[in-house]
Amino acid sequence: MPEPTTTTPALLVLEDGRAFHGDAYGARGETFGEAVFNTGMTGYQETLTDPSYHRQVVVMTAPHIGNTGVNDTDPESSRIWVSGYVVRDPARVPSSWRSQRSLDDELTAQGVVGISGIDTRALTRHLRERGAMRVGISTTETDPAALLERVLASGEMAGTELSTEVSTDQTYVVPAHAGEWGAKRLTVAALDLGIKTMTPYRMAERGIEVHVLPASATIEDVLAVGDGGPDGLFYSNGPGDPAATTHQIDLLRAALEREIPYFGICFGNQLFGRALGLGTYKLKYGHRGINQPVMDRTTGTVEVTAHNHGFAVQWPEGVSLAEPVPTPYGVATVSHVCLNDDVVEGLELRDPETDALRSFSVQYHPEAAAGPHDAAYLFDRFVDLMRDRTTDQQSVQKEA
Repeated sequence: MPEPTTTTPALLVLEDGRAFHGDAYGARGETFGEAVFNTGMTGYQETLTDPSYHRQVVVMTAPHIGNTGVNDTDPESSRIWVSGYVVRDPARVPSSWRSQRSLDDELTAQGVVGISGIDTRALTRHLRERGAMRVGISTTETDPAALLERVLASGEMAGTELSTEVSTDQTYVVPAHAGEWGAKRLTVAALDLGIKTMTPYRMAERGIEVHVLPASATIEDVLAVGDGGPDGLFYSNGPGDPAATTHQIDLLRAALEREIPYFGICFGNQLFGRALGLGTYKLKYGHRGINQPVMDRTTGTVEVTAHNHGFAVQWPEGVSLAEPVPTPYGVATVSHVCLNDDVVEGLELRDPETDALRSFSVQYHPEAAAGPHDAAYLFDRFVDLMRDRTTDQQSVQKEA
């Protein structure tokens, strides 16, 4: 008969004192972070390597995780970023022709402490009722009260600036693909606030040469991209509290003053809102998963979208989501809303005289690795925006 599998006990304690006992999954040790839940049934490797999860302990609502193992193709960055991982029933043996190793082995190799064998449904319901909160996981501590003391001493997400911790150190270029468009047709400066690998790829396959800049980049760095400046500016997803970010907002305002077409996603949507003079706030438990329904108010189309955000843009109090708001850079409108809770999921900035689109953003992930792909059209919308501006500039030059 086979030898019985030995397990190491693990303990999870939330900052309100709720405790769960389970088995160690991944590395042994102790970790702390913000407890959040992800409703995706697939794409766990993309979730783990999404820099937006920096300093967060992710609870998977799908009960069976690790079925397809881990490979070297699907990561969205160079490493796992989650602070901890919580699953109910981990796969004992991965089963996929693409698998190169097990998820348990990968978590162990990268030092990610996790816990398995707990009632993740009960934990998720608790977080929905009480809200996202700090949490600790330990394979060395057996006393919940002692671990709770360390949880309460750990840092909070609100008020924390994290994008510079996950950004690239050096500028790099993702060349345009020689596909449908034949060669490069546009150049974009992309600010890395926690960018996922698939994002510049989606632009590159549309004939865009993407210059990925560090989060510390200046307006001078942006204007140095391309011949005579970039055709557009892009802000990526990323972790942290947008209210704690100032440098990237100042950079964005400088770009808007120069009427550089802008497209932002996720954290880039929140920073766009703040640059326009809007506020942001922390959601009770956030949107995280690949099944969030969003309406594009410009077309009336409902999309199933991929989300990972704990903060959102605050529309002015007393103003309907259907009403435009004047800003120093044009007229702002809500372009997308979440159909679950009416959270602002997208913004547009238009010329007050011609109503022409100047810039836009969405709160979700149109690159959608590992899916869905309903929102891929937004990259085409960015291309159209940049080409329209280029055409307008050429017309002005000819008239001059």
